[in-house]
Amino acid sequence: MHLVTFLYAATVARLAELRREAERGDSPVPTAVIIAGLVVAGVAVTGIVLTKATDWMNSIDNP
Repeated sequence: MHLVTFLYAATVARLAELRREAERGDSPVPTAVIIAGLVVAGVAVTGIVLTKATDWMNSIDNP
């Protein structure tokens, strides 16, 4: 029974601590925009590399 009481007290204390903290950081929206931009850039680079590699492989003469 002491373990249940301890876990309850620890949970209540942690929830109270989380409610007290007013500054929780930036909004997740700018982070999502940055991630989306990185994904678009990654897809663009992958497409360019794929095109260059395909052209290079096609330029090799087959005997």
